[in-house]
Amino acid sequence: MKRPGSLKSALLWWLVPGLVLIMGGTLWFSNQLLRDQVDAAYDRALAGALRAIDLNVSTASGGLAVEQPFLLLEFFELTTNARVYFRVATEDGLAEIGSPFLPLPRQPLLSGQPQFYYAMHEDTPVRVAALARAAQPPLPSNPNSRIIVQVAESLGTREVFLEQVLRRSIERDVLGIVMSVLLVVSGIVMSLRPLTRLRQELEARAPDDLRPIDDADLPTEVRPLVDAVNRHMARYAEMARTQRQFLDDASHQLRTPLSVLRTQVDFALRESDPTEVRRALQAMHEGLDRAVRMVNQMLSLARAREASLAEGGLAAEPVNLAALAHSVARHLLPHARLKRIDLGVEVTTSMVFTRGSEWLLREALTNLVDNAIRYTPAGGTVTVRVLSDERHAVLQVEDSGPGMSDHDIERAGVRFRRGQAGKQQAGAGLGLAIVHTIAQMHGTVLRLENRVPPPGLRTTLVFSLGREGSD
Repeated sequence: MKRPGSLKSALLWWLVPGLVLIMGGTLWFSNQLLRDQVDAAYDRALAGALRAIDLNVSTASGGLAVEQPFLLLEFFELTTNARVYFRVATEDGLAEIGSPFLPLPRQPLLSGQPQFYYAMHEDTPVRVAALARAAQPPLPSNPNSRIIVQVAESLGTREVFLEQVLRRSIERDVLGIVMSVLLVVSGIVMSLRPLTRLRQELEARAPDDLRPIDDADLPTEVRPLVDAVNRHMARYAEMARTQRQFLDDASHQLRTPLSVLRTQVDFALRESDPTEVRRALQAMHEGLDRAVRMVNQMLSLARAREASLAEGGLAAEPVNLAALAHSVARHLLPHARLKRIDLGVEVTTSMVFTRGSEWLLREALTNLVDNAIRYTPAGGTVTVRVLSDERHAVLQVEDSGPGMSDHDIERAGVRFRRGQAGKQQAGAGLGLAIVHTIAQMHGTVLRLENRVPPPGLRTTLVFSLGREGSD
């Protein structure tokens, strides 16, 4: 694949040759127009001589006569500083006065209309003016014959003048082309200078410097690109921060369980009593369960944050909250039975849709129901409800556990923080942090409140309905 060149080179290769070509065409056209104007100026003098000779042509004597043409031609020669020729003849050529070999034009002459053309006369290039008119009075030998009057001048003086004018015009236009090209090149170089400064600034940055690029001095056309780069860098910086936070959390939270497991393994290896070894193994099993749960929750939290930073935002799709509630309840039912907890689902309708990510909402609801089962004492109840109206859909988890203090409710969602009621329970304090992150991604309101009458806790997610509503 061909690597694209620089923007400066592309602009110069497109604009400079195009500008030269256009101005070259303009130069040629202006020179042609100038030649026509010079010819028109000289032809006016030639037409005056033609009319003057025509006025001195007479057929009153029955033949063709011209009075004093040489004085007129001498005066015209002095005026134009060129050699002048004339010819007066009948159209049939039987009568002729002046230069006999002065050529006629290729097109037929129209009566009363002078015609100008270039020709060769005795190896001399000349400019000829010709006029045809009816003989007045008609010639007796040929009453229908016309009189043809021609005046020609050599091109020496005319060409010298035209050459001087054209040279000056070309010099002026060439200077204009050179100045225009320099202006275009300078304008491109000056316009792209902010991009060069931007490249130098980015190259001078440290690898971990992800500060937004300042677009104050950049052209308006480049600012959308810089804004897109800034957004991408912000997402990358947030992802890097999330990864660092995950590594810090993992190293901090796993260090203690792993140390405990190592101590328990050393104790089991030294112990010879089978009963004590079994107790140590049982403690190790419980410690591994806690570590696995904590790692799974940390991974879920990291996945949720990574999804929120994905290009294009959250990939929303229609999610049936009623079906989701039944699915999560079936998945956690064995866990509830181990504690003899009555786990139930209450829905007002089987079709309650909202827009969001199905796997993220499943993760949030799973954490809410799992927390409710963990904190509810044996023989208690946990109820998952799905409610809806014209504007909102509600996903609610209610338990008969100890509830939470107002201070704990206010601080709910902080990573690795556990409320007073959870001090005696196994866990990492990540469940509500995961739910809080997923709720923020969906623009959802998360509410925690103690049940009235107590004891118990009610956790509610309120969704604003979009195009998909409840059926």
